Amino acid sequence: MSKFSKPSNTTSDYEFQRLNKLRRYHIIDTPPELLFDLIAEIAKITFKASGSFVSFIDDTQVYLKANTSPIQASIIKKEDSLCTVAAQTAEITLIEDARTCTEVKDNPYVKMDNGIRFYASAPITTMEGFVIGAVSVMDDKPRFDIEEDQLMVLKWLARITLEKLESRLINRISVRAYDDRLHRLAHDMKNPATSLVAYGQLLGKGLLTQEKLASLGSKIEQTGRNIERTMNNLLNEAKNENASIDLKFETTKVRDLLNAVAATFDFALKQKKQTLKINCQTDGYIQVDQERITDVLTNLLSNAVKYSQIGAEIEINCSTGINDIIFEFKDNGVGMTNEDISKLFTKFAKLSSVPTAKERSNGIGLYIVKTLVQLHGGKVWASSAGKDLGSSFFVLLPKLQSLPVTD
Repeated sequence: MSKFSKPSNTTSDYEFQRLNKLRRYHIIDTPPELLFDLIAEIAKITFKASGSFVSFIDDTQVYLKANTSPIQASIIKKEDSLCTVAAQTAEITLIEDARTCTEVKDNPYVKMDNGIRFYASAPITTMEGFVIGAVSVMDDKPRFDIEEDQLMVLKWLARITLEKLESRLINRISVRAYDDRLHRLAHDMKNPATSLVAYGQLLGKGLLTQEKLASLGSKIEQTGRNIERTMNNLLNEAKNENASIDLKFETTKVRDLLNAVAATFDFALKQKKQTLKINCQTDGYIQVDQERITDVLTNLLSNAVKYSQIGAEIEINCSTGINDIIFEFKDNGVGMTNEDISKLFTKFAKLSSVPTAKERSNGIGLYIVKTLVQLHGGKVWASSAGKDLGSSFFVLLPKLQSLPVTD
């Protein structure tokens, strides 16, 4: 008997959003990493299996980030991978005898000599509900001895894999400021450095008159002062982390932005039987770095889902003022104390509230939210009536005063 579900997430919108999320992790076609190798080894030992995999599913190929099996491959065609089959359900897939399972019996890795006869897989599922890969085990003989505890370990390993990806993503976002600063420094220093090399070459030839030497000395001094000013500006910016991130502004319709963010949470909401109500009272536009503001809104909606009970209603309210657009993410969840509110938007804040289904919370997301909102000239704040009385998070952004010209 095999536990197997028919495909459920096959729409083009789902696949487009899934691939976007996967690629944000920067995990595709990258070198092996010790943690993923250890996860695969633990899975293999737990099942006493002949092989195991940590796999990620791109648009046309499956990348084996870790592979302890006899199958010598690091990339497999998507249509040939059992991981792709298993990813069609959010539940654990258990195929005790692949040659009697209609969905996979004609798979080339099942039909090959000493191929896959037994297969179990736990999907790597993001908070938004996108299945981006799987932690799997295989054997070259049927297996009818699998215990529920073994399947639970497989599920935990998939969760650990996602935790690793999320931690890396958060770190990448938080250090992007320093990367931007370094790139800009290299750009700003290139021209004066080139000038100094040219001046040095002229001096080395010893052919300059006294008058030209004085002129060249003045140019060298001025170039040096420009370098000094650039370095001082860099040091001053380092004191203000918000000043170092380069934004790419584009005009965005508020309603479209909210709908796009909400669409990525369909699965997460269904998992907790929650409902999302969007009350957008404006057809206005904002000029923002769309990727960064999407990060902001996604983080706030993610928190509302995490800290709300099963079956709860979550609201996104959007209103407009004379110069601003105000977003409110409102939940009726675990709420916050005054002490919690005072700690919000700081790095690695430790709050008394915990996610209702033990979801991940890294303590840095709201700090990044504040940083990105302030870079856009906006404000962010929160309120709560107390423990178990829900919370509201607000984002204020400047409104685009003149509408974009349309054909």
